[in-house]
Amino acid sequence: MIGLIGVLLGWSVWTGAETSFALISNCPEPRRATRAGERVAILIPAHNEETGLGITLSDVTTQLRSGDRLIVVADNCTDATADIARQHGVIVLEREDLTHQGKGYALDYGLRYLADEPPDVVIVIDADCRVEKDAIAILTETAIEQNRPAQATYLMKKPAQPSAKDSVSAFAFTVKNLVRPLGLWRLGLPCLLTGTGMAFPWAAIQAVNFASGHLVEDMKLSVDLTIAGYPPVYCPAVRVIGTLPQQSSAAQSQRTRWEHGHLQSILMYVPALIKSAIETFNVAAIVLAIELSVPPLSLFVMSWMGVSAIAILWGILTGFWTAGILAIVAGVCLITTVLAAWSKFGREDLPLRELLAIPLYILWKIPVYLRFLIRPQKAWIRTARD
Repeated sequence: MIGLIGVLLGWSVWTGAETSFALISNCPEPRRATRAGERVAILIPAHNEETGLGITLSDVTTQLRSGDRLIVVADNCTDATADIARQHGVIVLEREDLTHQGKGYALDYGLRYLADEPPDVVIVIDADCRVEKDAIAILTETAIEQNRPAQATYLMKKPAQPSAKDSVSAFAFTVKNLVRPLGLWRLGLPCLLTGTGMAFPWAAIQAVNFASGHLVEDMKLSVDLTIAGYPPVYCPAVRVIGTLPQQSSAAQSQRTRWEHGHLQSILMYVPALIKSAIETFNVAAIVLAIELSVPPLSLFVMSWMGVSAIAILWGILTGFWTAGILAIVAGVCLITTVLAAWSKFGREDLPLRELLAIPLYILWKIPVYLRFLIRPQKAWIRTARD
């Protein structure tokens, strides 16, 4: 019991430290990068993305320079994705392989195409995102300067008709993809990749294998790159924006893939990172191991509530209050962290009146975690678009 509470307390202190440094670190204002002659390829994996692909391509094409290549990998598509991409004048690669499905395999297909004439930097953008002005230039410049993968801020906006649950979900996304990486950046530490708005120097691409059907290929890539000596660096000056699904079934499917993928990554890759840290004195691997081990916010809160209830009951029955006191300290730290993150970064997405929806959001997530214990999702499933 003491050991489990110690882990919860460690997570609380870690996320509290990240949030504290994020609070004193203003996000850099968007700037105009001075790209030199770098050869850049933008890779967009797309599986049945006819609805939003055109908007994404419009955002990206306005940022291209002479010599840049924009490539859409139409992956096992049964709609007009490839046709829409061609209408925008980009390179289209059509992939058909029903055995090896998933975003990782689509990325690998595009990278093998680029291998004959490799660029200096490859930028990965999802097919359903809005890309801010100058994002391509800033990500390229960061990846070249650091010689490491660069990760933009990937946020989710609420759907057209948002519920209170959507507000909480958008806030949780902000904590994971903005607040915590910003704190790590302020400390000069690496971050996790988040799936889109990622820039890779070609040398880093050659060091790892992208071909994977993992549920959260970005976490797997973060681990592989860190072990290979290319820990990702956060690029706070760039934002890529997605949209939470409107339909409840699509939202449930999306969260299940993300949450199950994260939990599987903790079990599979935290030990690998610790092993790398011990064998090669890789400090970045230790940082990523701790960062990856922190569970999703809702599961974090649920775990604390359950363990605290047991610890306090144990104190009442036995008079041994050490566990209960440590649990209370962990809870105070966790609640303070969440409120501090909300006060600076979450007010727009999560108005004060909707803070009361957090318990309902946690209840909504319980079946997702129970399903992980009974029948964890293993196959990559695309989230249905609105």
